[in-house]
Amino acid sequence: MTNLAGILSEAAQKYAELPAVSFMGQTTTYKELNGAANKVAHALKEMGVGKGDRVAVYCINSPYFVASYFGILKLGATVVTINLLLHPEEVAYILKDSGTKVVIFFEKFDAAIAAIKDKLPDLQHLIVIGQTDKVAAKTMGEIMQQMPPTPVEVEVAPQNEVAAILYTSGTTGNPKGAMLTHYNLMSNSSSVAYSLGIKSNDILLTVLPMFHSFAMTCCMITPITQGAQIVAVPRFDPTLVADTIQATKATLFFGVPSMYVVLMQLPEEKITAFSTIRYAISGGAAMPKEVMTNFEKKFKFLIYEGDGPTECSPVTTVNPIGGKKKLGSIGLPIRDVEMKIVDDNGKELPNNTIGEIIVRGPNVMKGYYNLPEATQESFFGEWFRTGDLGEKDDAGYFYILDRKKDMIIVNGINVYPRHVEEVIYKHPAVTEVAVIGLPHLRSGEMVVAYVVLKPGMQVTALEIRKFCLQHLGRFQVPKKIVFIDALPKNATGKILKRELRKQGEIERGIAFEDEEDEI
Repeated sequence: MTNLAGILSEAAQKYAELPAVSFMGQTTTYKELNGAANKVAHALKEMGVGKGDRVAVYCINSPYFVASYFGILKLGATVVTINLLLHPEEVAYILKDSGTKVVIFFEKFDAAIAAIKDKLPDLQHLIVIGQTDKVAAKTMGEIMQQMPPTPVEVEVAPQNEVAAILYTSGTTGNPKGAMLTHYNLMSNSSSVAYSLGIKSNDILLTVLPMFHSFAMTCCMITPITQGAQIVAVPRFDPTLVADTIQATKATLFFGVPSMYVVLMQLPEEKITAFSTIRYAISGGAAMPKEVMTNFEKKFKFLIYEGDGPTECSPVTTVNPIGGKKKLGSIGLPIRDVEMKIVDDNGKELPNNTIGEIIVRGPNVMKGYYNLPEATQESFFGEWFRTGDLGEKDDAGYFYILDRKKDMIIVNGINVYPRHVEEVIYKHPAVTEVAVIGLPHLRSGEMVVAYVVLKPGMQVTALEIRKFCLQHLGRFQVPKKIVFIDALPKNATGKILKRELRKQGEIERGIAFEDEEDEI
């Protein structure tokens, strides 16, 4: 097998009549899914799509996403996935930067496509899933009726040919397209299947968006390699999640920390819906210890925390399933992945020393699309620089303190936002918190905490600062507490600290009351 699409072709032979994707009460078998992917490949071939061409998928979690993804790969073309929450101008940037030739989009996004299509010189064809009267597009329904389900598969050089370009948003500038090869994704999904022990009788609740690397590898590619069932949920709604788990008897749940925070607010009668879940996985952001402990106590199953950046396909670590799980740790490197902690020059540091986490392995991206300098800056030789500050203990478990760029320096002393957040999470009135650094005339930077309170709870900024002082040094205590109804998040539920920094910049001209003498 030289093409990532081969995993679906093989699964269709081995697990032909087993359910591949369940969606809104309808089930698609592996044979049907592979046939649909072949039809997409035939349609794209007729449109002139060939090896190396870019085709975008702008679609909700559904069998259509999966069939489109693998149909593109069958031709040796490259998938460009689109974040559903982006502004049309941001979508236009990605499509233009990648030179996308065809866009396969869900009908809900036809207005966005209509607004930007004339700005895209490389765009030649549109395929709509559903109906549209806003743009000229071939429908997926027509493709399913007219195209043959016969096999299509183009051989590629797996270690060099790019299977997918995933655009990652930084704190500044335009997003960068991480180029993941067929080999990157095949090796990572194989290691994930091994590490998580996924079997053909597993049923994966997939509410994480498939356009994101976490769900793409863990909740779409990996289950297909094992003949497991994907339950595609188009949006995160806690009641919908609970009802879908109950209806499908899902066995595995994958989420980001903010999802677990929201699920904690479900009424008691909905908790029993999760009785078939044998364990959950958390990634995408650091899981607060307090949230994990309280969730496991309430739901009666374990959450195993893992981690990995998009550039690493993305999984690098996970706490061993059924083994020793360390609270606050992202776990051990998965099979075929090497990791170490280094200083600013790339020199390895001793255990229990804070430094940058770097990664080496077959899962590490080829580079950033059309950005050779950014690619070079992201590596120490073969080792990818994650930008995460962390440490490794004597047993080999890794811990992330923060993003390197998120570290706050107060009077020359390092303050790690996660450390402050963990303390504030312990306050009984707090449901979520995000800590950032903002410029301060005297100390260089000041610690600012954005706090979301539990429904019906009240607490003052001074009370939270006094609470922090019981557990933190004075320099670590937030100088400013901002109460907010909800934290800004991306489509996966990851907290967007850059948006909080923007808000801080807007407020920066306003006089700030120090309050230091009050505690």
